[in-house]
Amino acid sequence: MDYLSAMRVFLTVVDTQGFTAASKALSMPLPTVCRKIANLEQHLGAQLLVRTTRSLKVTENGQRYYDDVRRILDEIDDAERQVAGEYRRPKGRLSISAPTLFGRLHVLPIATEFITAHEDIDLNFNLTNDVVDLIESHTDLAIRIGPLSDSSMIALKVGSVRQILCASQDYFADHGIPASPADLARLDCISYGGSANWSFKTGDGKVRQYPVRTRFRVNSVEGIVSAARQGSGLAQLYSYQAARHIADGSLAVALPEHEIDPVPVSIVYPQGRHIPQKLRVFIDFAIPRLRESLDLVGQQCSVGIVASMPSATH
Repeated sequence: MDYLSAMRVFLTVVDTQGFTAASKALSMPLPTVCRKIANLEQHLGAQLLVRTTRSLKVTENGQRYYDDVRRILDEIDDAERQVAGEYRRPKGRLSISAPTLFGRLHVLPIATEFITAHEDIDLNFNLTNDVVDLIESHTDLAIRIGPLSDSSMIALKVGSVRQILCASQDYFADHGIPASPADLARLDCISYGGSANWSFKTGDGKVRQYPVRTRFRVNSVEGIVSAARQGSGLAQLYSYQAARHIADGSLAVALPEHEIDPVPVSIVYPQGRHIPQKLRVFIDFAIPRLRESLDLVGQQCSVGIVASMPSATH
């Protein structure tokens, strides 16, 4: 039995979520795919997959085996490429996850540039605001915004983003500029869901929650941004969410002196003795571009501070 071939077939079946899909991906007859998996399970003395007419589920043993086999085959592939002098042409499938809006604005352009430069790498790009379990979802790398709690991941900080208070210039002209976070209890605020309190720093640098007068609730960040640009009220956003609109003048920033500390933006990936070459190449490619993009966000948000209109308390 060719165990390496059977391992690759097993990985493909799991990745494509089906025997038929794996058969097509491998250009291998379906009976051969089924036979290799059956032989592999017989050799291991364990069931790896639960198959029904409509679904395919990886067993607990199968998941552990998948993770180990993925690492082993990545090491074998890299060893072969190193010996063959092919390290300048990394190959394989790379899976990346990023927050929806940040990913679309700042990571997707990098990803498209990357696959153009690396024709032997296939890229799966998942835009989601869920915190993805990299191991369980077979994801190689994720972009995370905020403090990191998972010590099993390696984290590379690429920058930070501010949490800013902003509204349209027309709104500030009509209602005045808040002199302190306490003014938000009287002004019109746009919130995500049912949030009734926003975090700001007090004069002595401590962080506290301030009640806000929410008149407009929107269940998407892009909806909040749009409503704020149209003059519906004040919004508390991450700087990357508002930067391009601050740059074009359709939004302006208030109370920068009361902002909480910026939150980190990080590239995270699982710890391990071996980093696949395809992942290493993407990290080296993405880090300087992400840092440049976040530097631009900081510059855009620093020039849009309102300071010349009447205070909301006047």
